Amino acid sequence: MMCQRGLTMRYMMLIYTRERAAEMSASERADIYDRHSKVIADASAKGIFLGAEPLGRTTTATTVRVENGQTLITDGPFAETKEALAGYYILECPNLDEALEWAARIPTGSKGAGGCIEVRPMPGLPKRPEAVPEHGPSALA
Repeated sequence: MMCQRGLTMRYMMLIYTRERAAEMSASERADIYDRHSKVIADASAKGIFLGAEPLGRTTTATTVRVENGQTLITDGPFAETKEALAGYYILECPNLDEALEWAARIPTGSKGAGGCIEVRPMPGLPKRPEAVPEHGPSALA
């Protein structure tokens, strides 16, 4: 991707936190909302904001697996963890260092229990591989 600064990379910031929204006071929820709004506004002003959204609680998740040609559907998340994937941001940054600086600004805590941000580059879909010619006499002709 190109921007005024030159080559950039899209980075996805995956937000992991404990699902405790029901235990939070209205003022705590408002504080987290305001902090997210500030990050979004600042990233938008800088022209690097591509998207952000919270995810539904893990109790609303459905896991799909295909094993031996059979589709298996399970209600809820597949793995039991203390921290759950709560949402994401997608920012277009010139390098990993800047992406990490933005990730450090994203709020993750709830009721004093901190979470974490996993930052991953999004290099885009790879090009389709070229077909490899078959080996044999026709391949040499």
